[in-house]
Amino acid sequence: MPKMKTSRAAAKRFKLTGTGKLKRNKAYKRHILTKKSTKTKRNLRKAAMTDQTNVKNMKKILPYM
Repeated sequence: MPKMKTSRAAAKRFKLTGTGKLKRNKAYKRHILTKKSTKTKRNLRKAAMTDQTNVKNMKKILPYM
């Protein structure tokens, strides 16, 4: 059986927490920031957990995480 390949794009975007959940960064923080409120931009700084509906697929493309 050959080794499974990790999706390098996903490996750079997701980290595993101590409890086994997947941590991700939020989107919409790259450009066009002038029309976004300070509160919105501040909330986008915080990391978020990956939704349970996506975890099964994420574990498949990140087999060694």
